[in-house]
Amino acid sequence: MRRSRAVNPPLLLVAHGTRDPAGPRVVEQLAGAAGARLGVPVRVGYVDVIGPTAAEVVESVPGPVVALPAFLAAGYHVRTDLPEQVASTGRGDVTFTEPLGPDPRITEALLDRLCEAGWRRGDRVLFAAAGSSDRSALADVAAAARQLGRRCGQWLSPSYITTASPATEDVCAPGDFLAPYLLAPGLFHRRLGELPAAGVAEPLGAHPAVVDVVVQRYRCAVRDGVSAA
Repeated sequence: MRRSRAVNPPLLLVAHGTRDPAGPRVVEQLAGAAGARLGVPVRVGYVDVIGPTAAEVVESVPGPVVALPAFLAAGYHVRTDLPEQVASTGRGDVTFTEPLGPDPRITEALLDRLCEAGWRRGDRVLFAAAGSSDRSALADVAAAARQLGRRCGQWLSPSYITTASPATEDVCAPGDFLAPYLLAPGLFHRRLGELPAAGVAEPLGAHPAVVDVVVQRYRCAVRDGVSAA
């Protein structure tokens, strides 16, 4: 591979996609905040459910692109789906960053959201994530739970809103504060709101710490050299 001469290539922020309008709003807010910090164009694409697809965005942007998976774990969509979609365009000048999480800055954002929901040290925390059948994704989620546990002063292992076990609804108890490992509101967060918990933190959203991760991932990709065919 050779180095691209593009100094500040555009950033493509790639999310899963949801029909809940609150989800895309959060992704657009994150893109806007990152673009303001970086001073580069930031586009948004999706791998499922809604468009534009990541491939459509790549095809519409000339020259090198940095693609950042706006996912909190490196599961199927990050490791397989997104690269295959981009490969289908025939473009060889797209550089992929690591996903958003797990990351210590994401942990700080999770802790802020918990405190905003009324959590105080000593209150029991239940870590709740979207489930997956992908072992790599589950390992990332477990690592994120441990990171938050160290900041909360308690041992945390993940529960799952769907697909994996233990199910959050089966282990949630009155007095628990739920820490959703979710980027944006939607069906999963609404399900958590129906459980008998003392409080449910808001999703991460465009928290400044999340923006910090996006900015750092992009800058590392540019520093290490955006590749071109």
